[in-house]
Amino acid sequence: MMSIDIPTTPRGSLYSALSRQVKQAGLLDRRPGYYAAQIALVLTLVVAGVTALLVIGDSWWQLLVAAFFAMLSTQLGFLGHDAGHRQIFRSTRRNYRLGVALANLGVGFSYGWWVDKHNRHHAHPNDEDKDPDVGVGALIFTTRQARASGRIARRFYRYQAWTFFPLLLLEAINLRVSSLRYLLAGRDRSRSREALMIGLHVAAYLTAVFVVLPPGKALAFVAIHQALFGLYLGCSFAPNHKGMPPLSATDSADYLRRQVLTSRNVRGNWLTDFVLGGLNYQIEHHLFPSMPRGNLRRAQRLVKEFCADQHVSYLETGLFSSYAQALRHLDTIGRATAPSG
Repeated sequence: MMSIDIPTTPRGSLYSALSRQVKQAGLLDRRPGYYAAQIALVLTLVVAGVTALLVIGDSWWQLLVAAFFAMLSTQLGFLGHDAGHRQIFRSTRRNYRLGVALANLGVGFSYGWWVDKHNRHHAHPNDEDKDPDVGVGALIFTTRQARASGRIARRFYRYQAWTFFPLLLLEAINLRVSSLRYLLAGRDRSRSREALMIGLHVAAYLTAVFVVLPPGKALAFVAIHQALFGLYLGCSFAPNHKGMPPLSATDSADYLRRQVLTSRNVRGNWLTDFVLGGLNYQIEHHLFPSMPRGNLRRAQRLVKEFCADQHVSYLETGLFSSYAQALRHLDTIGRATAPSG
């Protein structure tokens, strides 16, 4: 378990100073042209994918198309993520409508469920009591969770570093099950609308696949698409916080330190930015969630220099190194489930 000593600083003072620099640089300004190009690119790829599905027809080559659709689903999810943080439009309503169209209709999971969960994560990163992303589930992330797990669960958690990537193949199913539970928990108009959109997605998706392909190939297409979608999405989020220091409400960390010290950046180039949907700038994103994705690279220089001046640890590593760090942490916590003595 990583641990650090966090110096006490008047709450908000450092963040206010950094925020002024970021605002003066215009980095919180909306970028309609950037997002118009991003959306146009992804929609063009969607049209290409659908065209390939129809043209190739009854062939096992369709499994490559399924892998392509896994990439498309994740990219649509990234745009939904940006809409959820109000990065695209100033209007909350316009971001909501776009987010529902992308997540519910485009990918097939609940935008409302995801926004609620993700907002709690941003407010309490790596807090095992309040961050839903580090709660007990198929994996555990803290020694306290390890000690509290039952005898049978400990046998699974002991090898969780080995099961991490295989479990990601089921992440798409997890998203849909969690979405369904959320939508069934209330009967308000927004949830009904979301359920309708998901229903339209499922109907159109399954109709297209099963009309073009015989049942065996269609099932293989769906399995490959959903498994690789979950793997890609999980691999995009995994480097961000796994293995970083856990914090709680009792830690004397101001807002800036709470966000920076629990996050990890992944270094790269324009291709990394596209593949990871800007999540490789996790520190900057956590500090300024509404900052348009296209401004994160420029903001990084300001944030790194500010953290260096204030002696705040800023972690940036390579993609594969980030996975190694996350897996080492999972292995360390897994080993804590072993009987002592």
